[in-house]
Amino acid sequence: MTDLLTAHAANQPDKMAVIDDRGDGSVRTRTYAELERRSNQLAHVLMAHGLRPGDKLVWCGQNSVGAIEAVNAARKVGATAVPLNYRLSDEEAAYVTDHSDAKIVYVDHAYASLFERIRADVPQVETVLVFDGPAPPDMVTVDPLIEAAEGDPVVPPDEDDEPGSATMIYTSGTTGKPKGAYRRRITNSEQSVAMLGFIGYRPDDVYLTTGPLYHSGPGGFMAIALAMGQTIVLQYKFDPEDWLRLVETYRCTSTFAAPTPIRMICNLPGEVVERYDRSSMRVMIANAAPWSFALKQRYVATFPPESLFEIYGSTELGVNTILRPEDQMRKPGSCGKEAPMVEIRLYDVDGSIVTGTGPEATGELYVRSPSVFNDYYKQHDKFQEDHRDGFQTVGDIAYRDDEGFLYICDRKKDMIISGGMNIYPAEIEAALEQHPDVYEAAVFGVPSEEWGESVHAVVVKRPGSDLDDTAVIAHAREHLAHYKVPRTLSWMDELPKTGSGKVLKRELRQPYWAGHGSNV
Repeated sequence: MTDLLTAHAANQPDKMAVIDDRGDGSVRTRTYAELERRSNQLAHVLMAHGLRPGDKLVWCGQNSVGAIEAVNAARKVGATAVPLNYRLSDEEAAYVTDHSDAKIVYVDHAYASLFERIRADVPQVETVLVFDGPAPPDMVTVDPLIEAAEGDPVVPPDEDDEPGSATMIYTSGTTGKPKGAYRRRITNSEQSVAMLGFIGYRPDDVYLTTGPLYHSGPGGFMAIALAMGQTIVLQYKFDPEDWLRLVETYRCTSTFAAPTPIRMICNLPGEVVERYDRSSMRVMIANAAPWSFALKQRYVATFPPESLFEIYGSTELGVNTILRPEDQMRKPGSCGKEAPMVEIRLYDVDGSIVTGTGPEATGELYVRSPSVFNDYYKQHDKFQEDHRDGFQTVGDIAYRDDEGFLYICDRKKDMIISGGMNIYPAEIEAALEQHPDVYEAAVFGVPSEEWGESVHAVVVKRPGSDLDDTAVIAHAREHLAHYKVPRTLSWMDELPKTGSGKVLKRELRQPYWAGHGSNV
């Protein structure tokens, strides 16, 4: 099969493939012909340093042309590109790099010092290649090597093995050490075509990165844009007003976003938002963490309402459901219906398939689909633990309504059991965020001698608000059953999050559960 980048370079060599606009006046671009040549050159450099089909290449850096070239070059070699979250601690970064068995690391100059510090902890790494700047001692400055390398495509790997189609992305590790979700093939072409048609993507779309490309969502939808021959606009580091500038400047039409950046954009002063033309936005994919209904209401008041899609999915399971724009306001809390070629089953605690509807008929959500991952790298027991009858789960609890729309209650591990009642934090968080002075909230269970667990809420209030405990509890009582109302509250200026925007509830829970056994 012809490499898609190679095909686009032949068919539309002068079309802009990547625009890397740093917001400081510096803009780097690649046409499809230029991206093809640079990716081929890097592929030859990687092979010269010993990278072979089936090997792992860890890449690390913020959104940049160099990161996109690394992903394409690894695919052309037949190696597996493993993105590394640059926000990880030294210990976490060493764990992922070592666990992945990477032979080569490809790192942005800005993060080369990370590998200086952990070099002794990743003994299987043979070479650290540094791009966009000079390398520290014992590493290799790769940019001049790329410029000197030949630009012809490398010899493709054996089609039967298809190692070039493999991906491995480490989960964000909100509840423990990250796990490497391994896929032998990037996509199923039939399913991909059906999903893209269902959402309505077009080759002339302009995709804006909202969030880091090391995360499966922004990176995965960037890969879709590249496969379709679209133009990709990179934001090196997220800034809400600069994001609006990029939308207006490049007439961006699509993106994928976690709730955190969109909340920051919608929270800008109205006069700032109104400076920028937002009418080009055609496909906003809401995912990575649940968007509250309050946030959706703010989005559709700020951007074209017909642009808002929500998907439910994960690094492991791919895209599983889609909620279309016309259903956003009439189905609050829903994540939609099954995406093309996806089957979903709900299993109750006894292992029986849930057939009822409504909030009382909940079950753990399992998925069967061509896009489900193949295994956890070197952790097959965990894969098997989450497997049932050919379906796979990541531990989410859900129910269906009478029209077949799915609603994610929460992760099974986050469910609170208080006085024998199952309580789902996501429902409480959504209710709290309906208060106009609540910026965001995180809810979890804390130890209770009387009830086993009780509901605790951490609240972030909007700047300048005089919101207090009494007002929050009163609001909760208006919108929630009495047993779901938080018994205790605490306040923070900002919730701890992963790079993909998920709240790190284990960090919030830990002080409360210290000495009470493990519920972190």
